Amino acid sequence: MSAAPIISPPPLEAYWMPFTANQRFKSNPELFSRAEGMYYYRADGSPVLDGIAGLWCVNAGHRCEPVVRAIQQTADELDYAPSFQMGHPIVFEYANALVDAAPGDISHVFFSNSGSEAVDTALKIALAYHRARNEGHRYRLVGRERDYHGVGFGGLSVSGISGHRRPYGPLLPGVLHLPHTYDRSRMAYSRGQPDWGAELADALQRLLQLHDPSTVAAVIVEPVAGSTGVLVPAKDYLPKLREICDRHGILLIFDEVITGFGRIDGMLSCEYFGVLPDLIISAKGLTNGAVPMGATFVRQPIYEAFMQSGNSGIELPHGYTYSGHPLAAAAGLAALRHYQENQLFSRAQALSPRWEALAHSMKGEPHVVDVRNIGLLAAVELAPIEGKPGQRAQQVHKACLKAGCLIRASGDTMLLSPPLIIEDAQMEQLFSTLAKVLREA
Repeated sequence: MSAAPIISPPPLEAYWMPFTANQRFKSNPELFSRAEGMYYYRADGSPVLDGIAGLWCVNAGHRCEPVVRAIQQTADELDYAPSFQMGHPIVFEYANALVDAAPGDISHVFFSNSGSEAVDTALKIALAYHRARNEGHRYRLVGRERDYHGVGFGGLSVSGISGHRRPYGPLLPGVLHLPHTYDRSRMAYSRGQPDWGAELADALQRLLQLHDPSTVAAVIVEPVAGSTGVLVPAKDYLPKLREICDRHGILLIFDEVITGFGRIDGMLSCEYFGVLPDLIISAKGLTNGAVPMGATFVRQPIYEAFMQSGNSGIELPHGYTYSGHPLAAAAGLAALRHYQENQLFSRAQALSPRWEALAHSMKGEPHVVDVRNIGLLAAVELAPIEGKPGQRAQQVHKACLKAGCLIRASGDTMLLSPPLIIEDAQMEQLFSTLAKVLREA
């Protein structure tokens, strides 16, 4: 049964909204009252085609029936159980299913409540791993410009988006940053992975020569930088990072919060890129966005280093009250089975040729300066209004929303990342709406 429509909204002032211009939003709010499949619905019943999968997370579509049913049943049986020194069957079943589906020698998964927490978990595991092997001198972390790793102090420190970092001062010490992977002059209108750009990975070797590789614990990157504008790496870039890290005993971490769970190909996109990192971060599509959850995947040798450290007590003093929450584990297990049974992990590649053609049909539309795509991700970059960066994309976002399509704006780039259940006509609607708005802007 659908929720009753909300005719008049509640008072809006008390809620301090995240990543939102609160005053501007509350003067003209946009509220969704329900969702189904590919669509949100406003209180008046008008539909909005979801071109961004909620916030990159509703990969199987809204109100996915097996996920909803699993949450309802579990809430009726086990509303909460602690994960400190005890547990419950669902989370172990889910962890086993994830590890069975994971590539290579990934053998364990640590649960948290968000991508931000999963990032901080991975960074702490990396630092503690080296200490467990008597290499506590490895304290540096290497992130990358324009990458987004959440909003925890660890993740924010390795992130490379200046607007997110600037309000909080110096953050964690000892953090270095690689240059980002995008050069429009060489990569504009690339389809999939660009041919040029693998040499950008050599910047890691230069950083290590300057700062001493024996002090570096881990390198963390998004395989495709998502929130900053779908920056697709060159074909050999990620393998080169892997080779440099191996040469110097440095752990490689992939943040697959966006790229995982069918967004590019497979449960985790690292197989598509031909690289097995040491730790992998996941969230968003993990539970189809239905219950907050994060996961940090760990390769067997890393886990074993903790188990063989000689510590008979708690091997990793880390975790959260809601780690492995029963409702999250039930939602995740149901989502994983649904993805697998309905071949959704391969759907992005099946749709990719048509998606790519529609995305690149935007070339030549007013204000468009670049188009990037991979899997079921696309970015349409716009020329900024002189002296007003970001305003053009926000105007386009609002006009698309008014026209019934949710397309996200980031800086002056329009981002598209729909649920994997999208059909051809809906893909056409997203891009034709965007083109129409640009022509009328």
